[in-house]
Amino acid sequence: MSSPVELSVVIPIYNEVECLPELHRQLTAALEPLGRAYEIILVDDGSSDGSREQLRAIAADDPHVLALLFRRNLGQTPAMQAGFDHARGEVVLALDGDLQNDPADFPRLLARLDEGYDIVSGWRVDRADDEVRKLPSRIANRLLQSISGQDLHDTGCCLKAYRREVLRHVRLYGQLHRFIPALASACGARVTEIPVQHHPRTLGTSKYGIGRTTKVICDMVLLKFILAYWNRPIHAFGKWALCAGGVALFAVLVGLLGGGSAWLLAALILLGTGANLLGLGVLAEVLMRTYHEAGGRPTYLIDEVVQSEEAA
Repeated sequence: MSSPVELSVVIPIYNEVECLPELHRQLTAALEPLGRAYEIILVDDGSSDGSREQLRAIAADDPHVLALLFRRNLGQTPAMQAGFDHARGEVVLALDGDLQNDPADFPRLLARLDEGYDIVSGWRVDRADDEVRKLPSRIANRLLQSISGQDLHDTGCCLKAYRREVLRHVRLYGQLHRFIPALASACGARVTEIPVQHHPRTLGTSKYGIGRTTKVICDMVLLKFILAYWNRPIHAFGKWALCAGGVALFAVLVGLLGGGSAWLLAALILLGTGANLLGLGVLAEVLMRTYHEAGGRPTYLIDEVVQSEEAA
């Protein structure tokens, strides 16, 4: 493409072979009328259903498409980070590849971004999912609001618009892709939210289930640590140490006064175990980030990059 890229669309793909032709059609139909130079970055997260072959064909025929093919399944967060790393546009649009997000919402996201915001997040007001998926999401959104201080109703919606300079300050690890607005806001980014469409899934199978709830809760603990204690971790660990010391002192006093101590001993053991596990989890995250950032090591490994001869 001769003109500079203005818009980059990043989409993680995992076993969505049935959705890809229609996804490509909808993206083209939404982007062409905008009159801006664009690229579509489709990141295959180790699919095993024929998505890789489909992506090769799409990228070979459309010079706007760049396909990044992972060697194995790594998760949505590394796929998003790979797409962001390869994006050339000043504005980055992101959405899921299951056809539930609607590219027709792009103009509204961009218009809101032009009002001076750095991130515009989608809000699936009429979410087309069953209660098994919606209830944990509501709980997670409430918790995240209290942790981050942001008044976003739907942090799990992948449909978002970002200014690329904001993404340069956010590195994604683990499963933190859903918390990009909170992480960017901590760096001073201006974040807002608009209602977007959400369609029921008609092709393929959902990759989300109730089992990810525990992962989200653990990620929220990490997010709280990053937002509140990243530069002063001793304050976080000091609170746990003081609490443990206080309970231990209380147990000693009860023991000296002749009270039963078996249940107090069990409580102390559980308290110590919980604190150690939480501390080890956070320390492991910090060490992992140091490992990647200090050595410039990515969290993904691309097996193949596919684009048309015209684009190359």
